Amino acid sequence: MYSLGIDIGSSSIKAAVFDVETGKILGRAGYPEQEMEILAVKPGWAEQSPELWWQNACAAVTKVISENQIDAREIKAIGITYQMHGLVVVDKSKKPLRDSIIWCDSRAVDIGNKAFKDLGRDYCLSHLLNSPGNFTASKLRWIKENEPEIFKQIYKIMLPGEYIAMKLSGEIATTESGLSEGIFWDFIENACSKKILEYYEIPQEYIADVAPVFGEQSVLSKDAAEVLGLHSGIPISYRAGDQPNNAFSLDVLNPGEIAATAGTSGVVYGVTDKLVFDSKSRINQFIHVNHTKENPRYGMLLCINGTGILNSWIKKNFGNDKTYNEINAIAAQVAIGSDGISIIPFGNGAERMLENNSTAGNIFGLQFNRHSSAHIFRAAQEGIAFSFAYGISIMKELGVQLTTIRAGHANMFLSPVFTYTLALITGAKIELYNTDGAEGAARGAAYGAGMFGSFPEAFKSLDVVSTVKEVETEKYKIEEAYQLWLSCLHKVL
Repeated sequence: MYSLGIDIGSSSIKAAVFDVETGKILGRAGYPEQEMEILAVKPGWAEQSPELWWQNACAAVTKVISENQIDAREIKAIGITYQMHGLVVVDKSKKPLRDSIIWCDSRAVDIGNKAFKDLGRDYCLSHLLNSPGNFTASKLRWIKENEPEIFKQIYKIMLPGEYIAMKLSGEIATTESGLSEGIFWDFIENACSKKILEYYEIPQEYIADVAPVFGEQSVLSKDAAEVLGLHSGIPISYRAGDQPNNAFSLDVLNPGEIAATAGTSGVVYGVTDKLVFDSKSRINQFIHVNHTKENPRYGMLLCINGTGILNSWIKKNFGNDKTYNEINAIAAQVAIGSDGISIIPFGNGAERMLENNSTAGNIFGLQFNRHSSAHIFRAAQEGIAFSFAYGISIMKELGVQLTTIRAGHANMFLSPVFTYTLALITGAKIELYNTDGAEGAARGAAYGAGMFGSFPEAFKSLDVVSTVKEVETEKYKIEEAYQLWLSCLHKVL
């Protein structure tokens, strides 16, 4: 028996087929080969077409099946993971009324800040565990205020993964975890927040019915099955946002366990069983995938918008058609500290860990007669690692004990400079695993469909690829570079 995982990212759509009996991936594929465009009509805006996600998802699924000669009849479950905090609005015919306002869009910051003041700090932090900020609920209010004709036509609102689930099945549903990531969940009442809906004047009927994270949410329709080359009736048995799913894919399910990812954005995600909050909403808390009333599990999430997107920008503008592997090798030839260059990577929308400030990306210390593109490569990767360390210092203030970070051996974690710098500056052991979001979604689908009897059984085949530890003799060099970077950050805040 196989399961299929689909990962709806902002750069590309990925698919993976998982063999339940062996615990191994039979094949992976992504589409398109070039990164998907993020539409920025105005500064701070970021949109993508939901229909393009679906077209690329279909291409990725058919590609992974054909390229790996997989017997599609053996696929018995489907799981979905997706870019968090986006907003899709559809009419009664289930067609998008506009492009999706995605996670890194900053247009609703002021709306969320006003809501935080009006609803009150104590209420927001105790009931929502966050400021309404720039999350999905605030983005929906922006549509109401600025596009009232579209708002009136809304039948349902969805997160990106919920839209793909609808395209697969024809049915619309959300999850408690999804409601919490959109700041629609009241953690005290343990229900959708009536106060948020009333304050933002959002009709209750816009919110979809709640389905379980694990378990049959819907089934593959005949029409979608024909497009994908699958048989109809396959259960869609798992759905989660990319960061809870990344943690799940690394078997991070219990208090004290921490996962990290460094794709387009960067995230450190720790699991706790306590309702805690950051008074400045720099760190956010949501319902984790294995949360129950009896055994609560919450994900404490640190997000850095300017991570892989900075690395991508550097590659496009300084790389001269070099691959990421070539850039990583060149960066490793430069000494720690990049000969005095510091790069602040916050140039991709409002940064929650900087209290929703839209701080532009900055390069400090550049000397035209001294520095080359190699220095820029290393400074960018060090700057990204330093931004992780800065956010982790906030998590430590909230009581997070950091000794080990688990991450997939992918994206920025393929860079020795980034990974080693992160280990040096945090003092944490970094364990890298050969897994990714699509595999996590496939594994989650198998568990949700009852193919595994327990989480330990589901993860018995998960192996560490490598481990990175700090070297004490070099720690002072990175500390010096980090302090320089911090001084540069404080100049732009």
